[in-house]
Amino acid sequence: MKVKKILVSQPEPADLEKSPYKNLVTKYGVDITFYKFFEVVGLSVSEFRKSRIHLTDYTAVIFNSKNSVDHFFRLAKELRENIPDTMKYFCSSEAIAHYLQNYIQYRKRKIFFGNQYFADLIEILSKHREEKFLFPCSDEKQTEYTKMLDKAKFKYTKATMYTSVPRDLTQFKLKDYDIICLFSPIGVRSLLQSFPNLAETPVTIAAFGTSTHAALKAAGIKLAIAAPTKASPSMSMAIENYINGKGQDEAVISRPSAAKKDTVHKGTTSAATTVKKTKSVFANKAKYKQLQEERKAQAAARRAERMAAKEAQTKADTNIAVKAE
Repeated sequence: MKVKKILVSQPEPADLEKSPYKNLVTKYGVDITFYKFFEVVGLSVSEFRKSRIHLTDYTAVIFNSKNSVDHFFRLAKELRENIPDTMKYFCSSEAIAHYLQNYIQYRKRKIFFGNQYFADLIEILSKHREEKFLFPCSDEKQTEYTKMLDKAKFKYTKATMYTSVPRDLTQFKLKDYDIICLFSPIGVRSLLQSFPNLAETPVTIAAFGTSTHAALKAAGIKLAIAAPTKASPSMSMAIENYINGKGQDEAVISRPSAAKKDTVHKGTTSAATTVKKTKSVFANKAKYKQLQEERKAQAAARRAERMAAKEAQTKADTNIAVKAE
């Protein structure tokens, strides 16, 4: 599949050489344009006070983005609330955990982070259920993150600290691009706001995340390239597979990574809990049930693979020890 130009709805990487998109540029000669499809605007102190949330009433904070970190500490300063040194921070990635150094002294005993997926963080949070959690976030009513927290039955308070505002994208001519990459429902909304007839436009849409996929489906927009999937855990890999003509496998919901380490940062406790019955997003309930069964089967297969790999490693270590004797 010949792809010449791609429009990515994210800010340009600080160092493209270290970006996963670099391979698309050097290997396939693709011209990539980066442009964030929306702006993040923080709530004012008076607006936030309407929520009647006091930051110091909580013992732990859950961060899923750098925006949430920035606005949490911004509001803390403007509200003149001194965040105690005992506060614990749970971050969805290591990058966000290290970003905290802009505001606090980095201490391993009070900063925890997941490995790759938000579900990794869910497992870690399960070991700290006694904490009183605050979840700084945008004004979106529900996201895949809040769905997972609700499903795992965590007691937390959702604190809206910023809002996402669509940007005008009419400066772009969609016909000039072979692929448009989207990463959030607000990105989908921004694109539709500027191009109401998007469904009739012959452009290939790539999207990351189940909430983004759902937003496209609700808008009647065809999704051609989905990520993350088993074969394409990242957007750049999904695009490369598309360029090479590889078929799309089923998109996966954020799940725990196979690489789990027993450290102060990465928990290993299972997050298996009784879940709330949620309303199906599928009109065809039989199809939804079938999809759920397929996901359960895939999860079982992954567990079997990890167990087999562990047994193989144990056997190999034993053989090495015997030879050494």
